[in-house]
Amino acid sequence: MTALSTVNSPQLQLLHRGKVRDSFRVDAKTRLIVVTDRISAFDLKLDTPIPGKGEVLNRLAAWWFAQTADIVPNHLLRTVGRQASLVREAVPMKIEVIVRGYMAGSMARGYREGRRSFSGVAVPDGLHENDRLPQPIVTPTTKEESDQEITPDQIVAQGLLSAERYAAVEGLALRLFNRGTELLAARGLLLADTKYEFGLVDDQIVLIDEIHTPDSSRIWDAARYALAPAAVPPLDKEFVRTHMMAARARTGALPRTLPPDIVAETLRRYAELYTRVTQQPLTPAPEAGDSLREALVAEGLIKAGFVAIVMGSPKDRAHAEKLRAVLAPYDLYTVMRVVSAHKNGERIAELVATYGETIEPGVIIAVAGESNGLGGALAANFAIPVINAPPFSDRSDVLLNVASSLMMPSATPAATCIRPDNAAHAALRALNIPSLRRTLAAEIRALKQSLIEADAELSGLSS
Repeated sequence: MTALSTVNSPQLQLLHRGKVRDSFRVDAKTRLIVVTDRISAFDLKLDTPIPGKGEVLNRLAAWWFAQTADIVPNHLLRTVGRQASLVREAVPMKIEVIVRGYMAGSMARGYREGRRSFSGVAVPDGLHENDRLPQPIVTPTTKEESDQEITPDQIVAQGLLSAERYAAVEGLALRLFNRGTELLAARGLLLADTKYEFGLVDDQIVLIDEIHTPDSSRIWDAARYALAPAAVPPLDKEFVRTHMMAARARTGALPRTLPPDIVAETLRRYAELYTRVTQQPLTPAPEAGDSLREALVAEGLIKAGFVAIVMGSPKDRAHAEKLRAVLAPYDLYTVMRVVSAHKNGERIAELVATYGETIEPGVIIAVAGESNGLGGALAANFAIPVINAPPFSDRSDVLLNVASSLMMPSATPAATCIRPDNAAHAALRALNIPSLRRTLAAEIRALKQSLIEADAELSGLSS
């Protein structure tokens, strides 16, 4: 199983990369959210992904959205494949609403140090780690790179929400927590605490982001809690936090990487929680990037592949348009760019960031003739095929300048096609997309058949 750490596509307009989710603009009212396999803890974005984690979060949040839609509407329109969702564009509120039913996590750590007030809520003496609180409490935080506790009075004083709106979201959060508690209890699970995020759609409060997932909630097995409340193993991200705190005790610093056994056990716990909550099987995932690409193509959000035509000069546009015209019937994403290897070659890094490691296959066509350094510079920096299509004006131009396109340095595999139609067709073949291969194979068969028919017609006229 492979991990989906980052989503890149020249066909998607990136809005935001969060700790776990990548968000893209679809239109003014819709965005695409991809739940990656990244994981964060203690406000650190860890370098080690958890393969399959994104699917668990995406599908589990969708299940909970359906179970709680009668309490508050949510932003989900529909899921797209395993790890993505189309959602309504919402204006997010600038707070996170934390509901706590047990003395656990950061609250328990603060309590051990003598704290008895959290976000302005007083808690009694005499509690122990993982004890159930007398009643659920709401402890909001800010939404920042490092979330900070904030009181309801501060929320109002800082203009984050009006008193009426905060009272509304607090009430909704408690109702959601009660629903989650009831449904999880039926599965033999306890909802210790959780985070909710709200936004506005046409001034209506909606639930956004995620709900009751192992990333946003602390969830325990009820039977194991009854046996040893202080040592109940978490079915959530607290398992990773515990590992990181143990590592910090040994080394003095929180680690940014996770060993393979922690990765495997984290996924096992997430998957167990998903199947217990939804009572649905979690089938083995295919290669994550392929699965996401196929889902986005099926949804019509991206084309199956792209061709980037990179010109060395705006004067090459007419030649680039010839290439684009040949590509037009094949339902690909094509784009034309202007970057000179000699005059602003530093922008090649920008091209690599946009067209390099993408979820869909791509090809670069370099359009530069005399002293063609562009094709070589692109081929040396890209891990996708690069094809030279020099804009030669005539045969003498070919003879004089073709060597600069043909003679590439080592480890610089740029191919060269003199005819623009051949360059375009070479790009189509280099994409190696199954549906495109079938189309091209059909065209080849049709061409062969036309030659056979022409031969038969002419042979019949022979005397």
